[in-house]
Amino acid sequence: MIGRRPVLAGLALAMLGGPALAKEFRMEEAELYGTIGKIKAQPGKRAELIALLSGGTGDMPGCIAYLIAEDVKDAEGIWITEIWQSKQHHADSLKLPAVQAAIAKGRPLIAGFETHVETRPVAGVGTGG
Repeated sequence: MIGRRPVLAGLALAMLGGPALAKEFRMEEAELYGTIGKIKAQPGKRAELIALLSGGTGDMPGCIAYLIAEDVKDAEGIWITEIWQSKQHHADSLKLPAVQAAIAKGRPLIAGFETHVETRPVAGVGTGG
């Protein structure tokens, strides 16, 4: 079982509007930090939760990519993939008042958290790497 905080943080970041995936950044310039996690929405609430996740505007300092995807085999499943300039950028984002407020707003729509992994992005489309 994973902790709620990393996935709720992802929820908050999505609400604030992650930057475009094609943001110019060279992967070899830093050791990037990534996360991939699965959120289970409350029954019948996936679309509402996705709208909440994707409804924000504004950039998060250090956030290179933030992708929200529906799980095609799980009617309530949502996958969140993040790429950050560093683990510290990700940690700093959790302290922002707007992130804390977004977590509180999204919590009632979430049934649980199934998977959370940390990654070290090394190559990919739209990353300059």
